[in-house]
Amino acid sequence: MDTSWWPAVLAAVAVAVVVLLPRRGTAVAAAPPPHGLGPPPRVRPGELWCVADGRTCLVLAVRAHRERARVAWITGKYDDRRAGVIPLPPGVVAAHGRGAFLEADRPEEVSLWEFRTLLGTLDPVWWDEAKGLGGGAR
Repeated sequence: MDTSWWPAVLAAVAVAVVVLLPRRGTAVAAAPPPHGLGPPPRVRPGELWCVADGRTCLVLAVRAHRERARVAWITGKYDDRRAGVIPLPPGVVAAHGRGAFLEADRPEEVSLWEFRTLLGTLDPVWWDEAKGLGGGAR
């Protein structure tokens, strides 16, 4: 009986065992957290922020235990068909003389880790008008 193929089978089994066994002694680097190190930014209702993707928003409510904030986006486009679009006074957001509008009818939740730059605080008169439209009083 010819046994010349046995060394090839043994070599294939040895390679499969080496490949399939978990490697010991090699440390797997832990992935960094998706949001970075340290605490999230201190976000408060009534503040104007720029988020990670460059959009500007007004913070309506903060849910610190869930690390989320309810925001209304600020845009340069006015749509008179939407009842919740509020024109903002000039200079509230650095719009360089252009009008800015608060989309309070479509609030969204954003992770606190998305907030990048604090732009200021909305005037209390405007805040009273905006906070009820987006459910910020919750």
